[in-house]
Amino acid sequence: MSEPRTTNGPALGGVTPAASEQGVESFGYEQELKRSLSFSDLLVYGLVFMVPIAPFGIFGGVFQASGGMVALAYVVGGLAMAFTAASYSQMSRAFPMAGSVYTYAGRGIARPVGFIAGWMVLLDYLLIPGLLYLISGFAMNSILPSIPVWVWVVAFVVLNTVVNYFGIEFTARVNKIVLVAELVVLAIFLVVGVIALSSGEGRGWDLSPIYDADTFSLELVFGAVSIAVLSFLGFDAISTLAEENRDSARSLGKAMIGALVLAGTLFVVQTWVAALLVPDPDTLIAEGDAAGTAFYDAAEVAGGAWLGTLTAVATAIAWGFANSLVAQAATSRLLFAMARDRQLPSFLATVHPVRRVPVNATFLVAAISLALGIYMSTRDDGITLLSTLVNFGALSAFLLLHVSVVVHYVGRLGSRNWWLHLVVPVVGFAILAYVVYNAQVAAQELGFVWFAVGLVLLVFLLATGRKPELKTEEDL
Repeated sequence: MSEPRTTNGPALGGVTPAASEQGVESFGYEQELKRSLSFSDLLVYGLVFMVPIAPFGIFGGVFQASGGMVALAYVVGGLAMAFTAASYSQMSRAFPMAGSVYTYAGRGIARPVGFIAGWMVLLDYLLIPGLLYLISGFAMNSILPSIPVWVWVVAFVVLNTVVNYFGIEFTARVNKIVLVAELVVLAIFLVVGVIALSSGEGRGWDLSPIYDADTFSLELVFGAVSIAVLSFLGFDAISTLAEENRDSARSLGKAMIGALVLAGTLFVVQTWVAALLVPDPDTLIAEGDAAGTAFYDAAEVAGGAWLGTLTAVATAIAWGFANSLVAQAATSRLLFAMARDRQLPSFLATVHPVRRVPVNATFLVAAISLALGIYMSTRDDGITLLSTLVNFGALSAFLLLHVSVVVHYVGRLGSRNWWLHLVVPVVGFAILAYVVYNAQVAAQELGFVWFAVGLVLLVFLLATGRKPELKTEEDL
């Protein structure tokens, strides 16, 4: 197996060892963000972004879409994301800087492709904080009906913006506290649920959440994966913290893969237990879960009303505070990276002189989330519409990520590591393409409209001479 070729000697990832050590300076940028995050900080960040109890909030929708094989949907979703995480790992070593798939596709394939990748992942990053605030607002409103949804949205947005303003180190400390709280709630549910199933509650132990011969079909399962994948989104956001990582670039990939494996295992276990405790599975499959209480109903079967309430409150706090906190941070870093390359207004590239955070980008994300959350709270289909758009944007960007691995490593550098640089990205691309194909029609239509707008904007940028300033070693 030969090493990739470079003009400066062999180096995994397509950069010289010096470039890997120096980080963004090797690509012509100034190190503005504060390098303070350890491997454990990155791992916790990814876990909090994915939310270990994420299936609590969308369990009913995945259960219906999968015909009850909800655990299988999460197994397939985890497999698809594993291939994607491997591709992220390779590209984060090649280009250890903020910007996520925008940076990787722009440098790995071509600058215009990078813009399109960034534009598609913006559909995910810009909308997901608003979606999280909206879900939490409805959850809290169901517990305290006297307080309107929009009030909860405002409260969560203000709280998270203040925490992010105080810097990434403060955000990291808060993340660890919230993660412990989520894992405690999940452990309580699993212990009580296992005891209940062993005592004869629910349907008892069987394999139907993994495989049901009476209802199984690839189209059914992959259609459910297009919903379940929302729970996995977040491991990739670790890459947006590349310029705040104090360890080697390899730690980014390790943190992404580690967070994905840990979270995926928890997703499968908790949905398996919950699926066996659902009080009326046939009705849930036939009529769906309009109120979004399917998981809480299952928890109530296992432990009573107190467990149902505990899981509902935990969902509201996890989605509205913990998850949206890191989502807001990740989105601001993506805007910062694109603005630095003249693809978005330059004021978004402003870094606070003391806090060392992209302050204007942080405030813009807060404003968008606030407006989006309040507006969507007035629509009956707000959560569904935002969920489908978020997933479509993320998966479309992931497709370009896989292409960038092949083009950069095999095509440009002549790598002969066929497994990591050809097989993994090709298989990952195929799985995600099939998931997108089986996604809801509304998501496909609106997603392609966003893509078309991006193309028009790209043509405008090129026509006005605003090409991305993606500096390489040859430019220095």
